Amino acid sequence: MGRVEGRVCLVTGAARGIGRAIGEALVDEGARVCFADLNADQVSDVASAAAARPGAVPDAAMAAGVDVRDRAQVRDMYAAIAARWGRVDVVFNNAGVNKPMNFLDVTEDNWNFIMGVNGLGVLIGMQEAARQMIAQGPGPDGCTGKIVNTASIASRQGFDNVAPYCASKWAVVSLTQSGARDLAKHDITVTGFAPGVVATEMWEQVDQDLMEIGAAERPGQAMEEFSSEILRGRVARPDDITGTTTFLASKDSDYMTGQIVMIDGGMTLV
Repeated sequence: MGRVEGRVCLVTGAARGIGRAIGEALVDEGARVCFADLNADQVSDVASAAAARPGAVPDAAMAAGVDVRDRAQVRDMYAAIAARWGRVDVVFNNAGVNKPMNFLDVTEDNWNFIMGVNGLGVLIGMQEAARQMIAQGPGPDGCTGKIVNTASIASRQGFDNVAPYCASKWAVVSLTQSGARDLAKHDITVTGFAPGVVATEMWEQVDQDLMEIGAAERPGQAMEEFSSEILRGRVARPDDITGTTTFLASKDSDYMTGQIVMIDGGMTLV
């Protein structure tokens, strides 16, 4: 308890899966967290549940319905967080989408949809986070700000049925490095993490999508094949990710910037 006590955090894509787990873990460690998602109703319920977790500080959570591709909505979200809690210390650009298509069938609409959320959404999130952090200055603990982006094992190698997704996650790595270089002069760190196969609703949808395009024959096949080389011998759970994400939000990671931490059970060795 207490690794991020007193910090104000934002997590996008927080209505379910990894994003929800990141936010809940931050609440458990003493932070106030804005849970943000395109699904405003669902994320409102998630934030309410987080605020009621044992040990949560008073007024521990709020919700924001936001399309991360829309700069005006993102700016309004930051303004609402600052109005409620005074500042924003840590931002997780976690919102992401995938829609598998066989490589030769990838369309402009498929590309633009995935790159819009996973690429442009991260860029806008980083820019608006940095503007808020620069304007507010260092907090009581000396932290000007931390930005953490969600990459993927797909940021390290291409896969044939999810080419736009892979490209978007390579973009996240590049944006993390570029942002780290530019924002260092403002004492803002930019890092990221790259999960592998995680048992979440998103993977369940990917599994279904791969069957629909003929890339898998039965439910669960895709996860089995993707996870067959995981050295730890099993797929990840969301709580396998949150130890690292809370570390990246805490003072313990103050000397890290521009780095992507792999959390894939040893699936991809780089």
